[in-house]
Amino acid sequence: MPVYSQTVMDHFMNPRNVGEIENADGVGEEGNPVCGDMMTFYIKVKDDRLEDVKFKTFGCGAAIAVSSMVSEMAKGKTLDEVMEITPQTVADKLEGLPKNKFHCSNLGAQALHKAIEDYRKKQKKGGK
Repeated sequence: MPVYSQTVMDHFMNPRNVGEIENADGVGEEGNPVCGDMMTFYIKVKDDRLEDVKFKTFGCGAAIAVSSMVSEMAKGKTLDEVMEITPQTVADKLEGLPKNKFHCSNLGAQALHKAIEDYRKKQKKGGK
């Protein structure tokens, strides 16, 4: 049984920003077929900042905690600042993850980055 920090347990038991944003400005999905974890991030952007971030995660406790932490780290930040969130910064904020769960922090950061890429693609097409 992996040992989780209090921070991981808190974000698992009380995840922040769970849900879906209707008409999201960007959506990013990432999954790991090996462990079955799936994360989807929804973002609302205003003046180049993440005004709102929501997620839906199907996965283990670590995956849920990672999604919650990533959403907290990203809210209110500029898009460029959010693109600098790495799996390691997520794991550090959670006070560490067991080695066999570190891949969860990859998924969270990647799903959020994909949501921003989706938003930027839509902007180039003149979506708004």
